[in-house]
Amino acid sequence: MSGSTGERSFADIITSIRYWVIHSITIPSLFIAGWLFVSTGLAYDVFGSLIGVFFYGSYSGLGSSL
Repeated sequence: MSGSTGERSFADIITSIRYWVIHSITIPSLFIAGWLFVSTGLAYDVFGSLIGVFFYGSYSGLGSSL
């Protein structure tokens, strides 16, 4: 075949079972890792930013001042 680089076609890749097994594990893992990174407060520690409570104070009195 003239001009072929020897790479697999896109259709071959997305119809492969191996592709879906790898991506069905890695993509949710990235979301879970990101959620844990933020929800545990580690993101605030790593980047040195303040947690929102320091800016806005307690959330209990926000509606009472209206």
